[in-house]
Amino acid sequence: MGIEIQKVKFNDLLWPQVRQIRFDVFVEEQKVDEEEEYDEYEEESAHFLAFADGKAAGTARWRKTEKGVKLERFAVLIPFRGMGVGAALVRATLGEVLPMQEPGSEIYLHAQVQALPFYEKLGFRAYGDLFYEAGIAHRKMRFEGKNTAAGVN
Repeated sequence: MGIEIQKVKFNDLLWPQVRQIRFDVFVEEQKVDEEEEYDEYEEESAHFLAFADGKAAGTARWRKTEKGVKLERFAVLIPFRGMGVGAALVRATLGEVLPMQEPGSEIYLHAQVQALPFYEKLGFRAYGDLFYEAGIAHRKMRFEGKNTAAGVN
C-alpha cells in the first residue's frame, strides 16, 4: 500500500477531507461533541492529510504552545488502521517539527490510553497522571526519540 502525506492549510481545497475524517473518527465513532472537536486552533495549526492508495485515510495536526510543540488530532479511518497510516502521520509531523525545535522546549501529545503502545514505538514516553479529555482517558506523552539520518525512530 502506498501512503502519501500532504500538508493542508485551514480552509484550502483539501480541508473538507481533513474535517470529514476527524468527524468520522472523533464525533461519530468516539462520540466527542462536535463543538469540542473543532477549536480555535484550527487556523494556526499545521494540518496533514494521509492518502492510502489515493484515498483519504487519516489526518493530524501540530501547533506551537508555551511548552513547545503539541501534536494533536491524529485520526485514521477504520478501513486503514493497522496499515502504517498513523505511523506515517507521526513521522511526517515529527519530520517537520524536529528541525525547528528550540532548546528547552518539548514535543508532546495527549494520547488516548489505548494508543499508548503505538506512540511508545515511535519514541514517545508517558508521564503524569491519567486525565480525561472529551470524556476519554488520556496520558501526556513527550517525544524522547532521536532524529537520525535514517528517519525518525
